[in-house]
Amino acid sequence: MKPTLRAAVAAAGVVCGGLAGPVLAGADSPPVLALTKLVAPVAAAPPRVAAAPLAPPSASTPPPARPVMPVVATKSEPVPRDLGPEIDPALLHTEAWLRAQDEATGGAEWECLTEALYFEARGERADGLFAVAEVILNRVDSNRYPDTVCGVINQGTGRKHACQFSYTCDGLPERVHEPQAWERVGKVARAMLTGAPRVLTDGALFYHANSVSPSWSMTKNLTSTIGDHHFYR
Repeated sequence: MKPTLRAAVAAAGVVCGGLAGPVLAGADSPPVLALTKLVAPVAAAPPRVAAAPLAPPSASTPPPARPVMPVVATKSEPVPRDLGPEIDPALLHTEAWLRAQDEATGGAEWECLTEALYFEARGERADGLFAVAEVILNRVDSNRYPDTVCGVINQGTGRKHACQFSYTCDGLPERVHEPQAWERVGKVARAMLTGAPRVLTDGALFYHANSVSPSWSMTKNLTSTIGDHHFYR
């Protein structure tokens, strides 16, 4: 089944700011699935820093406005903390477990988390996806950040050097070209929103790709390295 998407948008050449690096969507690109925000998959990601600490407002010219405003939840959806029978984390964080799950759906919070996982980490292995999701939900629970998934992901959007996730303020629309990847990360989002244990990052609130060394990482405590990312708190 194709992912539920919010609006059809005219095809345009765009670049993905997430893990999978830039790829241009040209006139000969296959049909795409449009979100409220649209993005193209990428062959090789530029060095990225995701979920970095907020920077002070800059007096310089702000980045271009995003073509489409993101979905923002004003109130968190109820987040049950029970997946039913206890699941062994060693099984939960595997591709075999993901393949065994039915296609996931959900409301605004699920869509925001799925979108962030798609654009930030869709090329990651299973435990890497769960780890990125842990950071986002840890922020939701922290009094230092917004109390909704959508609020955390879109924090700082539109202010130069203030975005927490690069794809939310690169001035480009986002487009989903990989429905199977969307379905895969959607299962991770659903599991995390329904109470999957957060046992991978030891309470991390920050992460960055291991291909870069942002200055802020020197002031944080490294909690784990999973896949292509370092995690901190």
